[in-house]
This record gives sequence, structure tokens and C-alpha cells, in this order.
Amino acid sequence: MSLPAADLISSSLRDDGLAVFNPATGEQIAAVADDGPDVANAAIADADAAFKNWAGRTARERASVLRAWASLLMSHAEELAALATAECGKPLPEAKGEVFYAASFLEWFAEEGKRAYGDIVPSHQPNARILVLKQPVGVSAAITPWNFPLAMITRKAGPALAAGCPMVLKPAEATPLSALALEALAHQAGVPEAVFRVVTTADPKAVGEAFCDSGAVRKLSFTGSTRVGKLLAAQCASTVKRLSLELGGNAPFIVFDDADIDAAVAGAMGSKYRNAGQTCVCANRILVQAGVYDAFVEQLAERVSGLTVGNGADDGVQIGPLINQAGIGKVADLVDDALKSGASVVVGGGRHEAGELFFQPTVLTGVSAEMRVAREEIFGPVAPIIRFETVDEALQLANDTPYGLAAYFYARDMARIFKVLEGLDYGMVAANEGVLSAESAPFGGVKESGLGREGSKYGLDEYIELKYGLLGGLS
Repeated sequence: MSLPAADLISSSLRDDGLAVFNPATGEQIAAVADDGPDVANAAIADADAAFKNWAGRTARERASVLRAWASLLMSHAEELAALATAECGKPLPEAKGEVFYAASFLEWFAEEGKRAYGDIVPSHQPNARILVLKQPVGVSAAITPWNFPLAMITRKAGPALAAGCPMVLKPAEATPLSALALEALAHQAGVPEAVFRVVTTADPKAVGEAFCDSGAVRKLSFTGSTRVGKLLAAQCASTVKRLSLELGGNAPFIVFDDADIDAAVAGAMGSKYRNAGQTCVCANRILVQAGVYDAFVEQLAERVSGLTVGNGADDGVQIGPLINQAGIGKVADLVDDALKSGASVVVGGGRHEAGELFFQPTVLTGVSAEMRVAREEIFGPVAPIIRFETVDEALQLANDTPYGLAAYFYARDMARIFKVLEGLDYGMVAANEGVLSAESAPFGGVKESGLGREGSKYGLDEYIELKYGLLGGLS
């Protein structure tokens, strides 16, 4: 196959090294550099040397570069979308949407960087003044996942660069091509090479340790599993780095008996089956009140049975492959465990004939809160449905997890809406909507789902230090 966006990444391609595969076909589509900690440390040193110059530019100058980068993403949208589909498998329309989403973070933070206002605080003595300055934290490192190979990069790089921080980034081993294309466009837009660097590697542990151990790196941002996030947090303790961690989730999707069922089913489809269920904010378990349980299951099953599974590059495909053998193996194990524990298949339930990494869009009923499928992050197109009776029971079920990233619910009674919104122990809650991500909103979780926020005006704060200045002797 011809490689999408080949002109952008041609200089990064190798005859051997880190191999990149199309999960829909199993075909190797490229190879890129398999760099180790030495390359990562050299990139960090270059970033450290470039820091003062980049931080010294005006916010308006940095904003101009970020806007140019966003514009280049939009002008290469077709190529970038095709590249993302080729290496992560998501349907092409979803990949195109991701390009626009990725560009939105660059546009947003281009403007937010100009609003990093400090303060003059009323002083404690008449001959002094108290100033609070906002300054960039310094060299930042980032580790991004494969499921959003474009947007997860700009959601981190946008605020870092806007604040004046250079960034060294390690993309997921499965999706380095999208990252390299973004790097090429960043440099075209005027981002100095040392200010944004991508390090590709088949040894993420070694490169991650280099990020954690480096005293020059003052901030680490990671999106991925809770297990790895905990390891990185421990490794960063020796240098007391600033951390942003966007980790695992177990999102409840709650349907109350006063909900608009048609809207709830549509929301569940968007939340659960987007990217074949491979997002950290996907509805992981669906809780349905007894009074509307049967109607909801019937409508959801009808919609799910009509989903088209196949290569994400083909017209009309709505569900692509899972990313690798470990991913599909976990989904199959969770479904098998649920069936052995008493759950029933309404739709799907097994692997799909489209290929070895494809799983049938699935709906399970008779699921209990104790089953693994209700307690572990599925990361696949499987909707386990749990029946409940009361609002308090729904909240107890929803909050009975160490995770706290995203939650969704459908209801129309305003008193109920406020009770549930305030009662859900999650960093993000959507009422009567199935998709909640936006560049203007703070994205992040509580409990074991992470630290810090990305996007919104609060996302810039993750890359800024406050400096207290006391000016005395002013009498």
C-alpha cells in the first residue's frame, strides 16, 4: 500500500527499526527509528539549551507559531486522517474528526498563552509590594497513547509551547507515524526543532526512565494505564517533577427511568462504540433503571446489530480492529468470564470474521457489579448492562471503583440531575450527552484516574510555575 502523508515523514522512514503495522490487515506499513535513552537524553539537552530563547519570545510570537501549526494540520487533514487510520485502525471519519480536534488544542492554547496573567497582591507592609509572576516550568516530557495518535499530542504540546516550555515526546510504539507527521508540520510552522522533538522507540521503559531521571525535565505528562502511571510517579519522585497523569477509567453510563430513551441509546452508541470502545472515557458499564431496562436493551441491541465492522479505510465502516493481540485477548477473556458467571449475549459475543483483531460489537445482559467485565477497563466494543432500582443504588454502583475519570447519565428531573451530578465521584460528568471532550473544558480524573487537567484555561497552569516577588524599600 502507498503510505499516507509519506512526504511529511519520508525523512523519518527506515529500512528496519521500529516496525509499524496496520491492525486491520496485519501488513507492515513502515519502519522508523528505534531510539534509546541516549537519543532521548540528547533531545532533552537540546530542549534545555533552547528553553530560555523560546520562553523569552513574547506570548504573541508563540501564539502565531501555534496558529500556523494548527493551520497546517487542517490543510493536511486528509493525509493525517488516512495515516492515523492506517496505524491505529479507527474508521476514517473518526480519524478526520480527530484531526480537527487536534488542531483545536493548538488554536485554543495559542490564545490562552496570551492570558497567563500574574497578580499584584495587597502588601503586608506599606513600603513593599507583592508580585505574583507566572513563568514556564521548563523542559517538559510527554508520553502519549495509540488510541488518539494526533489529539493526545497537541493536547499536551499546545499548552507546553504556549507557556514557553520545550517538549520532548515519546509516542506509543504502535503509532509513531502520526507523531512524526505532527513534528514535521510543527517545524514547518516555525517551532524550532529543539523545542518540539519526537523520540520513537520499541523500548518505552528505557526512554520513560530517561525522562523521569533527568534533572533537566521539570514536567512529565502521561496518558495511559494506571499501572504505568503509578510507576512513572514513583520514578519522578527523585527529581520532584510536576506531573500530569491521565490514567485508566471505568466510566458508568446511567439511564434513569425518566430519561429520553431514544437520546440515551444514541448517547450510548457514541460513548461506547467510538473507536471500537478503545478510549479512556468510553462507557465501560451501562446501568439502567428497572422501569426502562427492557426498552433500552431492545433499542440498543437493534442499533448495535446494525454496526458495520471492517477496515477503517473502507467506506461505511463504523467499527475497526482492536489494536493488537493483547487487546483482543483481554476483551475475549472478559466476555467469556461474564458468560461463565451468568451473563447472557444479546448481540455479538465473540471474534469477528473480518480479521484476527476484530471483535463483534456486543451487548451483554444479566451482568452483575462483581463480574470482571464491570470492574476492569474493557477497551473494546462490549456493552455490559446492569439493572438497578433506585438513584442511591445507581450512585453506589457507579462510585464503587478505584477509578474516577468520566461518567454519563440520562435523566430529565432537575432535582435528580443535580443530585447525580454532584454525587458522582468523577472528574468529568455529562448529563444527557454521550461525548464530553472539548478543547475548552478541563479534561482529567480523580482517584486512580490521574492528576491534573488538560485542555481549557486550567490546562495552561500545568506548565506554569508561580513566582512570588517581594519588592521592598519603596518608602
